[in-house]
Amino acid sequence: MPLSDIARAIEDRFHRESIPVFKRKGWRPRVIPYDGYGTTGAAGPSPTGTGDPGARPAGGSMVRVMARMVMRPPDAPDEGPLLRSLPESMPASAAQARDIAVTSLLEAQRGWRLFIEVPVSYLPVTVSVGGQSVRTRADHNGYIDVVVRDHGLEPGWHEAEVDAAGAAPVSTRVLIVPPGPRLGIISDIDDTAMVTHVPRVLVAAWNQLVKHSVAREPVPGMAELYTRVQAANPGCPMMYLSTGAWNVVPTLRTFFHRHGFPDGPTLMTDWGPTNTGWFRSGIEHKRTELRRLMIDLPQISWLLVGDDGQHDPYIYGEAVRQHSDRIAAVAIRRLTPAQQVLAGGLAVHPMGIGPEARTLAEADVPVVVGSDGYELARLLPRRLLTGPGDQAS
Repeated sequence: MPLSDIARAIEDRFHRESIPVFKRKGWRPRVIPYDGYGTTGAAGPSPTGTGDPGARPAGGSMVRVMARMVMRPPDAPDEGPLLRSLPESMPASAAQARDIAVTSLLEAQRGWRLFIEVPVSYLPVTVSVGGQSVRTRADHNGYIDVVVRDHGLEPGWHEAEVDAAGAAPVSTRVLIVPPGPRLGIISDIDDTAMVTHVPRVLVAAWNQLVKHSVAREPVPGMAELYTRVQAANPGCPMMYLSTGAWNVVPTLRTFFHRHGFPDGPTLMTDWGPTNTGWFRSGIEHKRTELRRLMIDLPQISWLLVGDDGQHDPYIYGEAVRQHSDRIAAVAIRRLTPAQQVLAGGLAVHPMGIGPEARTLAEADVPVVVGSDGYELARLLPRRLLTGPGDQAS
């Protein structure tokens, strides 16, 4: 038996045997919600007018709802973003200093707890959205990822309810994308939206155990770039796609809010042993999610944004080869040599000399490479930044 199978069996047994212990201590199941997305059903043709052979027929709305079931003590804080980190200035009073200290303590508590959380496997769950309900069960790692059809919701942000056996019902947000052809953004996170200054192999632990914003800096100009593209293209959905663990989503919400990044679902993965190896394949995760977004949202033409620290050029090059009519442009952030080392990119060709770069260079879509969001904005096609009605300049 492969060692990864043994490790996975040990992990599953630990989780099963831990739950009765935590129950005796008063812990109960809790739903950890993640933002989802959906359509109104009137998707129509693809942005090129040729249609996508993998798209679902127009007329049936759908929404994807995601969450996880874990054990929590009764006094545990909720999983929403704590929108405070290091203070901008010294506290002006004793009450303000106490407030900052309590907030920092809660952040630290939530960090270590997320790192060792225990999932509740196979828990019965009911998902309700727009008057429709679906019954399901969590998988062996406590996750649900379900599609609810014919929800009848209008475009925009809405709430879905996730009601798990033994847990309090929780609301989670879902973004309903407007019908009709339009632009969307898919962005990597680590080294594309934020720089952590630690090796990428430690990013998951760092994001959970270190909560202050000084440890995670935004890539200059990237939030402004995304906001500008959205302003020029009404109804443009924002999707964050990362190989990071689902556990860090609360931290990412705080980071995005603090630094002015647009709201959008964050599509992560579950780390740990699988039936194919010690860790889930980050490349396969991104490839699968890209393919699913193109199927779920056939009316969208995507701006793909990533970095050259690891595999984004390769993954995006594949997407361009297979779905060139669905890719509006590709933007790659070029890392510095020091950032390449921290990203684990020594074995990966930097942009400009590797086969990934050649694939993108030969693509029939615009491809730009820059050091930050400001440079990428200068290089991207003007139509993406000014909108379809203002392309004369």
